[in-house]
Amino acid sequence: MPDTFTFPLSEFYLRAKLPLPRIEVIASDAVPEPYKSLLVHQNDMTPTLEAFYESNLHLEIVSRERRGDFYFREVVLRLNRDEQPVEFGANKLYVGRYPEEVRELILAEEIPLGRILADCGVKHHTEARAFLRVESDALITEKLELAAPAVLYGRKAVVSDLQGRPLSEVVEILPPARGS
Repeated sequence: MPDTFTFPLSEFYLRAKLPLPRIEVIASDAVPEPYKSLLVHQNDMTPTLEAFYESNLHLEIVSRERRGDFYFREVVLRLNRDEQPVEFGANKLYVGRYPEEVRELILAEEIPLGRILADCGVKHHTEARAFLRVESDALITEKLELAAPAVLYGRKAVVSDLQGRPLSEVVEILPPARGS
């Protein structure tokens, strides 16, 4: 499978000297519910997950790295109401392309990007580039608090400004949906 569909997740695994879990690109119509309604769209994941779970989200940083105008982070999105993990993801953010206020919020590492973009009125497009079937490894199983390894679903998406310049590249992997 081309690395483009696992990037930037592949960067974190390479840095940690871990093999990537088995990840397969699948057609959008092969994504089962409720994953399909959570992943197969051109919207930001944060508001989608907040609406589904009826709770705001916050970040747990797993790993991070700053390279000039690029900020990479591996995260777990958790529900504010009960700390339930609802996404494991890896994001490459082009922080130099954001207004100062937005950049500061991103680097504060508390609020998910989708909420920051909405709250700050940043005009952008989100494009789901690939849909993924993922066999969770020890890291993903632990971070999503799964009882055992499982087949999960996710997507690779790119967030761009209105001129088409990338603002963020992200791989988003969802656990089985538990009580909304």
